[in-house]
Amino acid sequence: ATSVNPSFIETRQRSVMLHTRARQLRRDMPDAERLLWYLLRGRRFAGCKFRRQHPVGRYIADFACVQHRLIIEADGGQHAGSEYDARRTAWLRTQGWRVLRFWNNDILRDPDMVLAEIGRVLGA
Repeated sequence: ATSVNPSFIETRQRSVMLHTRARQLRRDMPDAERLLWYLLRGRRFAGCKFRRQHPVGRYIADFACVQHRLIIEADGGQHAGSEYDARRTAWLRTQGWRVLRFWNNDILRDPDMVLAEIGRVLGA
């Protein structure tokens, strides 16, 4: 009989839970995320492929362009001054990701400004 490393099973369970949570988040997107996804999906923006609710390590990024190592976060009021978000962003940066954060209100009020900033970072 082959023995299985217990840490492998634990890692696999964590991965399955993360992907299940990502699917749930894709189903229940707030209006700002829904609008931003409409603008980014299907290579509509600068020919870049974005993924929504994309697992990165133990986190789930709202939107990620893997090719350009860019994560875009749409933040509601609960994120104001969040130490968790600061730690998460710092970890993502150590993994080579650039992280852009936009307030949901800004996405809804001025999507052109949001796209302009994303384009600036992508060099588009």
